[in-house]
Amino acid sequence: MHIALYDDLNDKEKKELLRRPVFELKENIQLTTQGLIKDVKDRGDAALIAQALQFDGLSISSIEVEKTWIQTAQDRLDPALKNAIIRAYENIKKFHEAQAFHPVRLETTSGVYCELLSRPIEKVGLYIPGGSAPLFSTALMLAVPAKIARCEKIVLASPAKIHDAVLFCAFLCGVDAVYQMGGAGAIAALAYGSESVMRVDKIFGPGNAFVSEAKRQVSADLQGPSIDMQAGPSEVLVIADEEARADFVASDMLSQAEHGADSQAILLCLSEAFAQRVYQELSMQLENLPRKLLAQKSLKHSKILIFSTLEEAVRFSNDYAPEHLILQTQNPRELLSQIRHAGSVFLGAYSPESMGDYASGTNHTLPTYGFARTHSSLNLSDFMKKMTVQELSEEGFKNLAPTVALMAEAEGLHAHKNAVDLRLKSLLDV
Repeated sequence: MHIALYDDLNDKEKKELLRRPVFELKENIQLTTQGLIKDVKDRGDAALIAQALQFDGLSISSIEVEKTWIQTAQDRLDPALKNAIIRAYENIKKFHEAQAFHPVRLETTSGVYCELLSRPIEKVGLYIPGGSAPLFSTALMLAVPAKIARCEKIVLASPAKIHDAVLFCAFLCGVDAVYQMGGAGAIAALAYGSESVMRVDKIFGPGNAFVSEAKRQVSADLQGPSIDMQAGPSEVLVIADEEARADFVASDMLSQAEHGADSQAILLCLSEAFAQRVYQELSMQLENLPRKLLAQKSLKHSKILIFSTLEEAVRFSNDYAPEHLILQTQNPRELLSQIRHAGSVFLGAYSPESMGDYASGTNHTLPTYGFARTHSSLNLSDFMKKMTVQELSEEGFKNLAPTVALMAEAEGLHAHKNAVDLRLKSLLDV
């Protein structure tokens, strides 16, 4: 793992540190994804059933999961896990309900009223990956705000066989339908519909390279749906001072590294001695991880950087714009006002990233790969859209008419000017 004194590096080396692991989309992924999407558009359910056998090794006879099987998932689930899910659900629900939009209405000029209103996106599709870990927590993170936003239809897709914890989350959140389908084919079905699958207006959720590419392709189609965000490899950046516990810091770095070989964990600290303590902890804790191989690969392109001051470390963090930012310092809240770019921030020794990933209440769907510079963590507003309203009285119209007529004429848009002049004349003729 790379350890470096930041002040000893030249400008080129410092700039290189801001680069993420290269995320190259191979041509075969693009072409394969394109073919899978076309197959679903052409053959519908038959393509989805064939893809389930090809990629998941399962023979299924139907795409939609029976509602009775969803309802009884809670009976098949370990009671302790069920209660943990319910507690997480309640915290997530509480935090996202607090994000409710409050309409705006004001009088900009005498007799001119402007409003900003919010409406839910009607149909949303939630994609939950299968693979090596059933991400039932993601089902909560997506379905809870969708329900609070009052989306008319909420559907969930996940590769067969769907874990009972995912089904229970779908039941708990009031999801309308669950589809056993995965990968690029699932994204295509949500985007364009099939005999069994409802076409949606917006697709949410993470996935592998094929899922990400499918989301990119369908969202680029003018007839396709919108998507939440393009997701890159997951990442965490920890800023720690000399009083931080090295074992805590190492555990946070490994909790991110175990996501996948392309994940990245970065530590910014203040001394070489602390850096070495963390390095030793990483080595020891790594040995006990079931996902050791994945974490090892991730750590190969992770790094520990040693800074002279916390202020310099914060500047580096802002340049990097991490998905997760953990501040393990004596007074983390004092640094918060300096943080400009981060998907989600975790303050203090007892606020590990794991809390936000599962049950604190915040959403774990976050911008990666530096997109925290311009993108927000997923929140209630992602399931809604805003529209403006304007209403002018006769007095308001007359007050504003000369301004609009003059501006329209100056832009050469005479029909716009005429729409004002006609009304103004009608009022003057009365």
